[in-house]
This record gives sequence, structure tokens and C-alpha cells, in this order.
Amino acid sequence: MSRHDESPLLPPDLTHDQLTTRICDLVLHRSSPRAWWGGLLVCGLLATLFVYAVAYLFALGVGVFGINIPVAWGFPITNTIWWIGIAHAGTLISAVLLITRQPWRASINRFAEAMAMFAVVLAGVYPLLHLGRPWLFYYLLPYPNTMELWPQWRSPLVWDFFAIFTYLSFTATFLYVSLLPDLATLRDRAATRLGQVFYGTLAIGWRGSAVHWARYERANRVLSAVAAPIVVTVTGIISLDLAVSIVPGYHFTIFPPYFVAGALFSGFSTVALLAVILRRMFRLQDLVTRTHLDYLGRMMLLFALVVDYAYTQEIFTAWYSGEDYYRYVYIDRWTGPYAPAWWGMIFCNVVLVQLLWFRRVRRSPLAMLCLAITSNIGMWLERFQIVFTSTHADYMPSAWGEAWPTMWDWAVFIGSLGVFGVLLLLFVRLMPLISLHDMRAFIAMRDRRSDDG
Repeated sequence: MSRHDESPLLPPDLTHDQLTTRICDLVLHRSSPRAWWGGLLVCGLLATLFVYAVAYLFALGVGVFGINIPVAWGFPITNTIWWIGIAHAGTLISAVLLITRQPWRASINRFAEAMAMFAVVLAGVYPLLHLGRPWLFYYLLPYPNTMELWPQWRSPLVWDFFAIFTYLSFTATFLYVSLLPDLATLRDRAATRLGQVFYGTLAIGWRGSAVHWARYERANRVLSAVAAPIVVTVTGIISLDLAVSIVPGYHFTIFPPYFVAGALFSGFSTVALLAVILRRMFRLQDLVTRTHLDYLGRMMLLFALVVDYAYTQEIFTAWYSGEDYYRYVYIDRWTGPYAPAWWGMIFCNVVLVQLLWFRRVRRSPLAMLCLAITSNIGMWLERFQIVFTSTHADYMPSAWGEAWPTMWDWAVFIGSLGVFGVLLLLFVRLMPLISLHDMRAFIAMRDRRSDDG
């Protein structure tokens, strides 16, 4: 059997019953490992910081943020774009790789889907915090009212609301539908009445009949078919917040595909990061193998090269346009006050990522962990330098200025990482970390191929 066949993706002697017992025990019977408790403690402390920072923001207003004219968006929009990007790989792994029948998705799609949903939730928090009066968020909804006040459809805030809400609805639906067969398995194996009621309620009567499976497969195909357009349109809409303006550094027609590629790059980096951590935390090295890390590294390299190409196109467009303002944006990015952000982005997203050409690097958990972290840092720096360097020095020199994140900017951002960690750690203790029905289908396919010779 060739090196690229499916056999390295799981143990050759693993059976359906062994897989089911092992994964269900992680949820129903086995105590949480110490690493899980340690991670929950750290993330819980950061989540507490997030709650405190948001409460402080509500009490004093957005003035605690480092947003100022002309950098009026600052940290919130930077982090919104970053979190949206992280969410995209979960959808791609769950849907697009399902349509193309890629067997390596079976071990990682569950926590990738959960990652997508929690990342979208955090992405939606920042525009609300940035409103200044977040309790009036419903002004963004197109609802009828007695004063006949309607949302400003030319406002990017309205676009962001519909994009994020649509993506959140889709990811939640896709995740829940994919969980149905596994929820029924947990219901049947739960030893306590509470567990039986909890998982039985969520399973909504799933019995595994032919009718249920037919409807499940049909729903999966429909959701998978609409996943790719949603991935493109959501990030495309976010990128249009910038591209439709006339601000130098924002006004690039390449932004929609550029942002999509960047989103998938950061998303696959986060999936690789979680794969390395969770496989070590729950001792799943034989189910989430080095081959999975290899494939994730290839996807990271693919989208990193697209992003690198977009960097060169940005510079070429600014030079070829002949406009002094556009050229100055890049001179300022290279030599101005925010130059460390640009050069850090290049180092993480252009230089370090070239290590993924080497198979030994892609198959090394430690190397993938480090590259996943640096890639996410690089993508965050990309969003930071786009937002800040494009607005702090535009057409009017009299309006030039600098804006820097305050301690409250950092507190909300770092705290949001803790919220994400808490949600994900609780999810993997309440729900199967690995999709049981997808892995069973993979095992059945492996056995059929083995019988055929």
C-alpha cells in the first residue's frame, strides 16, 4: 500500500466497538486529565479578565480603547477580522472536504467545527463593543418601528451584522446536525439518568433507522453545498468594509480573495494548533496522527503562498498606480511607526512558513505547534497593519496621527482568547472529540478495501 493511502490515518486493527468505547469514555466515564484542568484554569482566569474589561468598557465607554481620529476603528475591527478568519477552516474541513470525500477529515472535523462556532461568536462580540452603546445593538436589525428608523445600509456595521449572523447560524446548524448520531450513542451508553436525559433530549429521537440516515445524509449534502459560498461571502463582505472606501491601503480590488486566503491560512493554522494540543492532552496520537498534521501543513502552505502572492500584488499595485499617496502607504509601512508590525508579518507569513515545504517539519508535532502559533501571530499582525497604517496617515497631512492599543484593548483581546479556550475545553468534555460516525465510515471503507485485496 502506498504512502499516500488511508492506512496511516488510523490503527489497522481498530474496530468499531473499540473506537466507540474509547471516545465515549472520554465523555462519560474517564476523569479529565491534569492538562485539561490546567488549561481550564488558565483560560478561566483569562475569561474573567475579559468579563472585567467588558464591564469596565460598559461603565466608561469606548474611550478606554485606543481608538482615535483618524484611526477610528482600531483594535475591535482588527480582532473581528482575525476571529472570522480562524473560523473559516472549520467550515472548509467539515463541508468542502466532505464533498470531495477526503478521509483525513474524519479525525479532526469535530473540534474544527466547534472551533469555527466559538470563533464566530467572539468575532461578533467586537462590533457590538465598538458601537459605544452595545445595548442598542438591535438598531442594526431591519425591524419595523413606530419612528420609521431603518439601519444605514451603507454602513459596514450592518454588513458585518448580517455576515457574522449568517455564518454563526450556519456553523451552529452544521455542528448540531453532525452531532446527532453521536449524541444518540452517548444517550445509549450513559450510565446515569441525568446523562440519558441530557443526551437523549439533544438527540431528538435519533434511532439510526434507514429513514434517519437518509435524511441525515441529505441534510449534510445540502449544508456542504452552501458552505463554500458562505465561506467566500462572509470574509468577502468583511473585506468590503475596507475595499469600498477611497482610503489608500484599503482601496484594493484584490481584498476579497486576499482576505479569504488569509482567513483559511489562519484557520488551518488554528486547527493544526488544536490538533497538536488535544491529541497530546487526551492521548489520541493514534487517531490524530502525524499524517493528519502533514495534510494540515500542506493546506497551511497552500494558502500561505496565496497570501504571499497578495502581498506582492499590493505592493505592485501601489507602485504601478502612480499615485503618491498609495506609494507612501507602503513606504510608511516599511519605515514608519508601525514598521515592526509589517516586518513581523513578513517574517511569520513569508519566511517561517517556507519550512512547511519539508515533510519532516510537517510531521513534527513540536514544529507544527510553533508554526501554527507564529502563523496566527503573523495573520493578526497583517490585520493590525492594514487597519492602523492605512488610516493614521491618509490624504490630509493635517489629520495624520498615531493610535496605539491601551491596556483595555489588550485585556479584551487576551481575555477573548481565554473565553475561546474555556468554550472549547468544555465542549470536548461534553461532546465526542472525534466524530464517531465519520470514523466508523472510514473504518468500514478500510475494511472493504482490505477484503478486496
